[in-house]
Amino acid sequence: MEVDHLFEIGDKIVYPMHGAGVINAIEEKEILGKTQQYFIMAFPVKKLQLMIPIAKMDKSGMRLVLNMTAIEKVMDMFQQGEIDRSLTYKQRYKINTDKMKTGMTRDGAEVIRDLMMVKKEKALNSNEKTMLRDAMQFLVSELKLSNSMTEPQAADLLNDRLNWEKNAG
Repeated sequence: MEVDHLFEIGDKIVYPMHGAGVINAIEEKEILGKTQQYFIMAFPVKKLQLMIPIAKMDKSGMRLVLNMTAIEKVMDMFQQGEIDRSLTYKQRYKINTDKMKTGMTRDGAEVIRDLMMVKKEKALNSNEKTMLRDAMQFLVSELKLSNSMTEPQAADLLNDRLNWEKNAG
């Protein structure tokens, strides 16, 4: 079976809203009477396995994991920027949700930065706490696969960068 696609078995990928994972297999399956090829992907941080039709990959936002240098540059943004205090909670939540849906590391890091800035001024509500946790988990998953770290090592690196920003600011 000949397949023409950008991703291969063993690739470390990022899938929007799920974080970083690994393509474990490419399988042909019949679902609801339609036979298609699927990527079988494992997301170790979320302890999740997904099966995504290859035909939908071009619209999925799936991409390869960034290298460590690129992730470090993204995390440099923790020390830059200001939050827009004129935004209501609903507006801020919509903006942050849209950023998380892109699956882009930079967008997720902006969500972390912005919610950490809000958290310094007032308590986050339960939806924002969940979004912050999800954004951090997303970045931890990419750090883990990018640099072959354990999950605790990746979480420590992220927290060190956030604390560095807090101490520097």
